[in-house]
Amino acid sequence: MKKSTFCIGLMSGTSLDGLDICYVRFGSDDSFEILQTETIDYSLEFKNKLKNAYSVSSMELCELDIQFGYFLGDQVSYFMKKYQINNVDFVSSHGQTIFHQPHKNFTLQIGNGAAIASRCNQKVICDFRTQDVVLGGQGAPLVPIGDELLFNQYDACLNLGGFSNISMNRNGRRIAFDVCPVNIVFNFYANQLGFDFDKNGELAAKGKVNKDLVQELNQLSFYKENIPKSLGFEWVENQFLTIVEKYNITLQDKLNSCLHHIVEQLIDCFRIYDINNVLITGGGAKNKLLINLLQQNTSTKILIPEVNLIDFKEALIFAFLGYRRNNNQINCLSSVTGAYKDHSSGIIYCT
Repeated sequence: MKKSTFCIGLMSGTSLDGLDICYVRFGSDDSFEILQTETIDYSLEFKNKLKNAYSVSSMELCELDIQFGYFLGDQVSYFMKKYQINNVDFVSSHGQTIFHQPHKNFTLQIGNGAAIASRCNQKVICDFRTQDVVLGGQGAPLVPIGDELLFNQYDACLNLGGFSNISMNRNGRRIAFDVCPVNIVFNFYANQLGFDFDKNGELAAKGKVNKDLVQELNQLSFYKENIPKSLGFEWVENQFLTIVEKYNITLQDKLNSCLHHIVEQLIDCFRIYDINNVLITGGGAKNKLLINLLQQNTSTKILIPEVNLIDFKEALIFAFLGYRRNNNQINCLSSVTGAYKDHSSGIIYCT
């Protein structure tokens, strides 16, 4: 009988829409079975701490790193008790990205691994990005190793989270990159209207498209850069939002214009890479206006899976990254990140 590995994947994305927890079984043949999932909402106070962490002092950031690690460990403990989970080989955590500047050879995800382990009393694997960045890579996206080995029946896999990132196999090599911001922008303007997010694109639907704004966003230099490439909040704040804020239009108009910009960038990506069908997951897959506009304006077949995979594919794949690291197998692909070699990334904390 083939040995199975049982692990818990933790994913906290840039859109801060909650902590995704995924309990999964992996077989030695890279088969998988999602056994239990849950999303834990952040309190408003904690969400604001994470949202503003990039601007606090180094001492406050060090403290938040430990606090968030304790929080993650506590949530794992509650999750295991709630669902009577006793068989866990390790916990694999993405952490919360605070800084991401690979061109300067640094990236930072908080959620201290030792703190997680101390609260849930489990082996913890975390910090999957740093090694790739110091090896000359982008440190992102990391999900494509899972796309290559777990979801290779699709021509491409697209995640619509805080940022959109896409991965595909071309000429025997997995390539992947960030396409454009998505929910990190939608949430920014939805928050100003008193909402946590723009459900189904309903707020954007109340606005009008400002074609000049869409065109100016389309001219951002990032879109002309060669792959590999990745995005961070600093870029959104310093470049993307700076352009949007120049326009004296309603928040709904800004949302609608940004949505149309995102659709244009995604369609352009499908065309350039001749994508026949694409599996779409992440919170943006539930944005009906966004998905409808995509379907209406591209010949690429849009595939939306069942809700468990929409919500927990990234948590599943970060569990898979930990699974590969635990077996000392490659989990970062140089063809994706631009690092000078494939490698097995992640720091292991044992209790």
